[in-house]
Amino acid sequence: MLPIDLSAYNSDLKIKKEQGKRWIFDPIRKKYLVLSPEEFVRQLLLQYLIQEMQYSPNRISIEKKLVVNGRERRFDLLIYDEAVRPFLLIECKAPEVKISQAVFEQIARYNMALRVPYLMVSNGLHNYCCQIDYERQSFDFLDALPVIS
Repeated sequence: MLPIDLSAYNSDLKIKKEQGKRWIFDPIRKKYLVLSPEEFVRQLLLQYLIQEMQYSPNRISIEKKLVVNGRERRFDLLIYDEAVRPFLLIECKAPEVKISQAVFEQIARYNMALRVPYLMVSNGLHNYCCQIDYERQSFDFLDALPVIS
């Protein structure tokens, strides 16, 4: 498990109440979105990736379509490296959703279309990242997120 405390970024989030709903500002898409538990985790994680990891906001895609086994899906976050190649695929879950084998299988299916070197899953409380070795058809869990060089 990665030693990340996403709660440290709570004060960096822009949240408002309007029309009886709570909204959260997404700095990548530059708009307010309905505040769901999963969106809250995604926005906390975005703050961490940009502030702590120094990932460029210009190289982050959010909720884009991809086709997996002939079906349209949407990934949560995709980070691109300096050469603008897919680098890190991230699946966000609500805090009450347990990070299980099914979550890893979901992100692995999405990765069939992308073939990124790193995968991450997070529910805001538990964060895991692994490096994929395509030649050996294996993966290794990491103690830290990869640095983009």
